[in-house]
Amino acid sequence: MADHRLAAAQTREPVAHRRAALHLCVGEVMHARSRPVANRFSYPVFYLQMRMDDVQGLAAAQSWLFGLERSRPLSFRARDHGARDGSDLMAWLRSRLAQAGLQMPGGEVWLQTFPRVFGYAFKPVSFWLLYAPDGTLRVLVAEVNNTFGERHQYVLANADGGPLTPQTELACRKVFHVSPFCETRGRYTFRLTPALCTVQALHAAGARHAVQIDYDDDAGEDEGGRHGRHDANGVACVPLLTTVMRAGTQPATVPHLLRALVAMPLLTVGIVWRIHWQALRLWLHRVPYVPKPRAPEHETSSGLDRDAPSAAPACSPPPTKG
Repeated sequence: MADHRLAAAQTREPVAHRRAALHLCVGEVMHARSRPVANRFSYPVFYLQMRMDDVQGLAAAQSWLFGLERSRPLSFRARDHGARDGSDLMAWLRSRLAQAGLQMPGGEVWLQTFPRVFGYAFKPVSFWLLYAPDGTLRVLVAEVNNTFGERHQYVLANADGGPLTPQTELACRKVFHVSPFCETRGRYTFRLTPALCTVQALHAAGARHAVQIDYDDDAGEDEGGRHGRHDANGVACVPLLTTVMRAGTQPATVPHLLRALVAMPLLTVGIVWRIHWQALRLWLHRVPYVPKPRAPEHETSSGLDRDAPSAAPACSPPPTKG
């Protein structure tokens, strides 16, 4: 890569033993709303997994079809992430972790994100996966964008700094407006399947993975917190919204990338269109409209905050295995 803006540090892994720094993921996104109108839909997608601490490996993955900071049918530009000014993303990531009282775990750093397609980008959520030297996942950063041009990052880790496993439930307060049909309150719970929880599994040929995000609002509770189905903490067991991103991993070769692009040439446009189409459907069903509040003062929040819930509802279902 010509300008080295993606990462400040080169990997020390010998070239002869270097594993792929770019993966193609082909799968689907599912959204399910439980109330006041039940609504469930899914659509096919493809996205990339990029090893952001391996500049040389990413540069080697470029082709006439995929480019870094270049005009290609599929591309990645640093200005779509971080400070949105094209500056060093690894330095930005370290600063986000520092705000949450965390340090870089010291292992591989991966970004799971949608590419630009014919120069057009919209990334509802991207996931930074931070691994320790032993290959275990230690930190998940969800980088969220809304259709109003605003952004927020949720930094998620175990309170003791231990590995994140498929049994880990990462919870944080919802502080960022995403949908005009959901209030900015309640909490998110993130769950990962095994293929994302270790570097070894991430690199496995044909690995299938999933990320599940449950959004629990405060609706449905009476003053005693016992209206409807609740767990022992008085939290509604059925999330208002559930989103699952699931996909299988393929080598990011030109034939595989081309096949994905031919199958979904309007990937980014389709994501934006579906967001507005589903919003129209909810409006037609008279789901209450929520005006957009002011963006939060800080762009980063953490599940480690003392006043944030530390566990997800015990009766929420596990993610569908990819």
